[in-house]
Amino acid sequence: MDCIFGRNPVIEALKAGRTINKIWVARGSLSGALGEIAGMAREYNIPLQFVERQWLDHMAGGSVHQGVAAQVAAWEYADWEEELEKAWRKGAVPLFLLLDGVEDPQNLGAVLRTADAVGVHCVIIPKNRAASLTSGVARASAGAIEHVPVCRVTNLARTIDAIKGKGCWVAGADLSWGQSLYETDLTGPLALVVGGENRGLGRLVKEKCDKLVRIPMNGRINSLNVSAAAAVLLYEIVRQRGGR
Repeated sequence: MDCIFGRNPVIEALKAGRTINKIWVARGSLSGALGEIAGMAREYNIPLQFVERQWLDHMAGGSVHQGVAAQVAAWEYADWEEELEKAWRKGAVPLFLLLDGVEDPQNLGAVLRTADAVGVHCVIIPKNRAASLTSGVARASAGAIEHVPVCRVTNLARTIDAIKGKGCWVAGADLSWGQSLYETDLTGPLALVVGGENRGLGRLVKEKCDKLVRIPMNGRINSLNVSAAAAVLLYEIVRQRGGR
């Protein structure tokens, strides 16, 4: 079992039908979102306990809890092939996001938030040297973790080969090389690969990409935070697809 903290993460977990064993709410805090959470807990027959705010402070270990915590079942990882088939069946143009070694839970959560906003069909992360789905990621995602399928794979390079075999082309984001993303056609079935905080794309992963794209940088700082870079790339894809 895991715990999530914060109003948006708990509300989104409830809306998504997530298995929740218990919810704790700070005593005397039933206005606004906390009142909504309490009402949903009663509606879904989830045990609700009112506790002192100091108890939640201790439970959250210094993290921001906004007066609420929930004990939830561990997050289940998706199967990327199933998510791809779902996209094809819906008549959608598949859009996958692969993260090569994103280790900071805050960055992973922020990327999931953007992925939900633009309609990414699946986020793929490696099992090793990468952040996994945790309560910290849930907090940073503001609840998006409940709505974006996340798949965890053993070998990212082999997964890229498999995705290409399913009819998608693969674009890797590279700071130094490649064509400007504004000059690259990103409208077809696509898997976008973004590198981690420290080393960017690994050599083998980079070699597996069909093409490399870069974000033009006009300032003195030659890089963006991984979550900011992913947002720029994904919204350019949405723009090229007509805002859909």
